[in-house]
Amino acid sequence: MVGNTVSHSKRRVKRKFNVNLFKKKFYYPEENRWIELTVSAAGIRTINKKGVKAALQEAQEKGFIEKI
Repeated sequence: MVGNTVSHSKRRVKRKFNVNLFKKKFYYPEENRWIELTVSAAGIRTINKKGVKAALQEAQEKGFIEKI
């Protein structure tokens, strides 16, 4: 992502924002194996709340991933 750093004098300078992504392993009980996903901090919270299968299904419906 790109944005501006704004100084006290309101001068704007282009800057980059880093994406908050992590590689994390989750246990996928339907296939009895571990899967490694690159997910954001919000994605980790969603997976912890709903479970791996439901979160992957929702991501596929929204078009974030192609297949499970």
